[in-house]
Amino acid sequence: MARIEKIDKIEKTDAEWRATLTPRDYEITRRAGTEPPFTGIYWNTKTPGIYNCKCCDAPLFDSRTKYDSGCGWPSFYQPISPDAVATREDNSLFMRRIEVLCAACDAHLGHVFPDGPAPTGLRFCMNSASLDLEAESEETQEG
Repeated sequence: MARIEKIDKIEKTDAEWRATLTPRDYEITRRAGTEPPFTGIYWNTKTPGIYNCKCCDAPLFDSRTKYDSGCGWPSFYQPISPDAVATREDNSLFMRRIEVLCAACDAHLGHVFPDGPAPTGLRFCMNSASLDLEAESEETQEG
């Protein structure tokens, strides 16, 4: 797994985020919203590539770590680098969960659960609205 050398924090005002995101993407990434299961564009995608942060374009997940968890959201067993994401306790909605954030811009990505596959045993359950897939070129896929 690649390590990110240094995270340069990206800070914008609320107005700046609103100007660069759709209302739906803003609600999910900046206000910790959640898209309904089986509705996001990436929940069932098999396209090889890198999933970047919707807000700041930081690389977050490699498609090689994506798997079908059956939950209706894109799921990964590990981030592209341990430094790519941050976590914090989330006790909203009368539940105890671990929220996953972009380490660069603090965008809400989703939650991580301890019920994933080997080798990590983790399920990073992400919102499609928090991600942008940078698909591999056909040349990269063949080589």
